[in-house]
Formats: sequence, C-alpha cells, structure tokens
Amino acid sequence: MSDTHPSEDRHAGHSHSASAGAADAGKLAVALALIVALMAVEVVVGALAHSLALLSDAAHMLTDAGAIGLSLVAIRLAAQPAKGALTYGFKRAEILSAQFNGATLLVLGLLIVYEAITRLVRPPDVDGTPVLIVALGGVVVNLAATRTMSKANRQSMNVEGAFQHILTDLAAFIFTAIAGLVIITTGFRRADGIASLGIAAVMLKAAYGLLRDSGRVFLEAAPRGLDPDVIGRTMASQAGVSEVHVLHVWEVSSGFPSLSAHVLVETQTDCHAVRRELEQLLREQFALDHTTLQVEHRANDLIAIEASATWRSG
Repeated sequence: MSDTHPSEDRHAGHSHSASAGAADAGKLAVALALIVALMAVEVVVGALAHSLALLSDAAHMLTDAGAIGLSLVAIRLAAQPAKGALTYGFKRAEILSAQFNGATLLVLGLLIVYEAITRLVRPPDVDGTPVLIVALGGVVVNLAATRTMSKANRQSMNVEGAFQHILTDLAAFIFTAIAGLVIITTGFRRADGIASLGIAAVMLKAAYGLLRDSGRVFLEAAPRGLDPDVIGRTMASQAGVSEVHVLHVWEVSSGFPSLSAHVLVETQTDCHAVRRELEQLLREQFALDHTTLQVEHRANDLIAIEASATWRSG
C-alpha cells in the first residue's frame, strides 16, 4: 500500500506571500528614490573634485539603483501564481536577483581595487571640502534608506541583496568622509585611494555572502539550520516507521524550504496515520511546511536502493 501525499502549501505568512511582497516593494521604492537623487549629486561633485572615492561610490549607487529596481521586478514575479510548466511559479526570481546583486558587487569591487591602486601610485589632486560635504550628506541619506530597508522582510534573499547594497553604500560614505577630512587637515592625497580600497573591501565581503547563499539555493543544498541526517534519524525513530530513504531537503526560494522522502512502515501500521504524524513532526520541529512523503508498507523482498542515505528505526 502506498500513500503519496504532497502537503498543502501553507506559506501565506512567509516572505514570498503577496502581502509581504507588496509591503517590501513600498520600502524598496522609497530607498530607490533616495539613492537616485544622491547618486546624481555624487556624479557632479565627484567629477568636479576629482575624487575617486565619490565617483566609485556613485558607480556603486548606480548598481544599488539597478539592484533595487531588479528586486522590485523580482517581488512582482514571485507573486505570480504557478501555472503551466512553472509549477513553483517565479519564486526563484528573487534568487536570480540576489545572485545578480552579488555579481555586480563583485565586479565593481574589483574594478575599484584596480583604480584605487593606480591612484595610490600616482595620486591626483583632490579637493577635500566638497568630498567631505557630499559624504556627510550621503551618510544621512543612506541612514534613512537603511532604516527604511531594515523594516522589510530580510529573510527574503532578494530584499537582503538590496539591503546589502545600501549598507555597503553607507560604509562607503563613512570611508569617503574620513578621506575628505584627512585631505583637508593634512593634505594627504592618497587618503582618497585608501578610502576606495576600504569601500571595495566592504563590497567584496557583501558579494561573497550573496553569491554563497544564492549558490546554495541553486545547488539545492539543505537550508542552513536543517541537517538532513538529523531529520532522517528523527523520522525513523517515530512509532511504526521502519525505514526512511531517498530523503531530499532543499529550498525553492528564501523562506520556502521543502522536503521529500520515501518512508517504509511495518506491515500492520496505518500508512495514512504515519504520514499525518510525520507531517506534523516536520512542521513543528523543523518548520517544514511543504513536504511530499511516499509511505509504503515494508516488504521482505524490497531491493536495497544504493547511493542513498538510509535511516532505520531502532
């Protein structure tokens, strides 16, 4: 006897719900408006003051604007219902967005490292006063944008990617303000290049985190905090369960973990009852709402399945 039963999708309150996505979109739109306005100021002042720190941060803010715009598109796509061949809809659009954000941070960070080293070797004349003024204004604007974004659901990798762009921009303005102050007080022109290296370091760190986490989702690795071995042993220890194998735990999108498994039960055990009990266990102990369990009675002539971890009772 077999019972193949996909659990009901109980994700109304998760990060990919329409209501949460709409709320996040509003916060992203506010942050986008602040970033675009500040970026325009940075380009003009950076060019006039010959400041790489300001121009590099303006370039970073351009990627911020693109990242936030892409995040808004991803939120809209993720809210679309599943249909046709897209059985999960566009829920992984936010993971694509996060990976794009990470890639842009990586490329831009490396370019800034190259240009900063060039300027350390041959430092240009940099007017520290406008650099300091714009940087302090940037700190204020980015604090407002960061505060707005921090209220969004950062469990969404898409939102977190946009937030990391804003956060690194805040750090960049702090570095730039310090560089402007040093140039004004000491005339040390290489401070601009050194500040740019600090900006690049923050960007590369954020890029690594986003690419690592989005890569785990695309490789369908078990979500952080969920150990398939622990889950398998826990399931196999339940009353009536003889064996658990072909266990897969993955993440469709951030906040959407899923599990599937083949479960063997003793001959006289009620398959339906065991399946319901296991679903409740997975939901309550591991926060796994989306589960697909194939439950069958154990038979003596079952062929062992190779290359698959197996957990047995007792």
